[in-house]
Amino acid sequence: MEETQTRLGTVYRVNGPAVTAADTAELSMGEQVLVGDLNLPGEIIRQEGDMSTIQMYEDTTDIKPGDVVRGLGSALSVELGPGLLGSFYDGIQRPLDRIYEKTGTFISRGVSVPKLNEEKKWRFTPKVKVGDELIGGDIIGEVPESRLIVHKIMVPPDKRGKLVSLAPEGEYTVKDEIGRLEDGTVLRLAQKWPVRHPRPSKGRLEPNVPLFTGQRVIDFFFTIARGGAAAIPGGFGTGKTVTQHQLAKWCDANVIVYIGCGERGNEMTQVLQEFPELKDPKSGYPLIERTVLIANTSNMPVTAREASIYTGITIAEYYRDMGYHVAIMADSTSRWAEALREISGRLEEMPAEEGFPAYLGSRLAEFYERAGRVTQGEGDNVREGSISVIGAVSPQGGDFSEPVTQNTRRYIRAFWALDKALASARHFPSINWNDSYSEYVSEVLDWWKKEVPELDYSSMRKEAMRILQEENKLQQVVKLVGPDALPDRQRVLLETADIIKQAFLQQNAFHSNDVYCSPRKQLMMMDVILDFYGEALKAVGAGVPFTKIAASDIITKMIRMKTDFGNEEAEKLSDLKQEIKRELKLLTEL
Repeated sequence: MEETQTRLGTVYRVNGPAVTAADTAELSMGEQVLVGDLNLPGEIIRQEGDMSTIQMYEDTTDIKPGDVVRGLGSALSVELGPGLLGSFYDGIQRPLDRIYEKTGTFISRGVSVPKLNEEKKWRFTPKVKVGDELIGGDIIGEVPESRLIVHKIMVPPDKRGKLVSLAPEGEYTVKDEIGRLEDGTVLRLAQKWPVRHPRPSKGRLEPNVPLFTGQRVIDFFFTIARGGAAAIPGGFGTGKTVTQHQLAKWCDANVIVYIGCGERGNEMTQVLQEFPELKDPKSGYPLIERTVLIANTSNMPVTAREASIYTGITIAEYYRDMGYHVAIMADSTSRWAEALREISGRLEEMPAEEGFPAYLGSRLAEFYERAGRVTQGEGDNVREGSISVIGAVSPQGGDFSEPVTQNTRRYIRAFWALDKALASARHFPSINWNDSYSEYVSEVLDWWKKEVPELDYSSMRKEAMRILQEENKLQQVVKLVGPDALPDRQRVLLETADIIKQAFLQQNAFHSNDVYCSPRKQLMMMDVILDFYGEALKAVGAGVPFTKIAASDIITKMIRMKTDFGNEEAEKLSDLKQEIKRELKLLTEL
């Protein structure tokens, strides 16, 4: 899908990735351009009279005053159609795997490859008929994109009208015409959409269904709703990328969009090597069949990094409009903010805190506020889709008071603070339960009641959080006088908090029984722990020394229950609960 190159300008000045062009009065703000003999891509980000500032997406070496600037007549856009899943793109949707096939290991500047495979034919099955009145977002047919996802071919959001022609079932490329509207609009398997403009939806739904991840510390304590936004801040080595990989593999989203934004090249290489080999735990097929990977490492053009998160979320909105639940992993928004800072410096804009531009907060808002759970279509064709955004933040030195973390907190409702001390102690996920929070907890209560009606999720969570908070306060005393100086009731609380940390909050990604924890198993595990707490308090109240309770093997059994019982064996935890009661009762009767 080639753009028309009609309007021209000339390079006036070059300042790194910021190029000033003259004679550009006919060009538009936000328009894509090609610069110089190599046709290097860029985007107009400022205009004053007939002078334009262009944000370049390639190294500007050898560009000089007088070089031609060609306008493409459209904003920075992505091509959306079959073939997105399983692809590896850079920040402006250039397919890295196909570029590699064309150029080899070292990518030449200005190399041009179609964003979607224009030669491959897809099996198209129509779902409407000639004469139907269609509106933007209506599904006109289906294509089996992978074994996991059926691609819905939709009317572009900004088009509507009567369908006057429709191709029969058969095989077509993304460039072939498969239909036409009364006003002459041609419908193809693929469509374009500008990345900086959110795709419209029919209506928004309340975030009252959790994005279930199978990770206990998230689902039970600091849940994220479908269509919600969460941040994972943490210093180097705290496990941000590993946590996002785990969420990508196990969360109940249909499609994953992973954006490696400014991360180290070796980390992205690991992602690109591992994801094609990971198995989708629900289907057994490769996870890559429902994943789009966007890689823009720290050594790639900084301006493409700035565009990468918009590219990713536009692709996510496309699958959301089909009726799928999409999860975006942005790793990391701090590197994206650093790209903003560098570009702002080149433009000689007035810096704000720590050199970041004054509009850092509004740009973060533009990204996170495109998350949501929405409806598309009308009447019998209404479908629900969602985008859940999980952004990693990399504050220098783990300082959560720095500008990117603080601005991010304004636009997210789940905050998973990673802790260096927990990571060093090999406690993963290393989410600090004292610094983290979720504002979605009250909104997902009905889901928990429906999922596990016999257990009260709300009261159990409150009691577990109270125990952890009390334990945090008592640790100050323990450091001074030691745990043996505390009364037995407080020692029971300390022991229970330790069981919660080891048996519940800590999770083993390499054990088949613990890598993913179902809703029922999560609540039954916590029920066992809290029941032990209540029975142990009764025992010490009846005169049983705490040392006897600590010496029994019931504590070891509770710590091992996460690996001893699989999700399908969750009901057996009731037997463990009764066994604990019997043993504590025996201690009381001695």
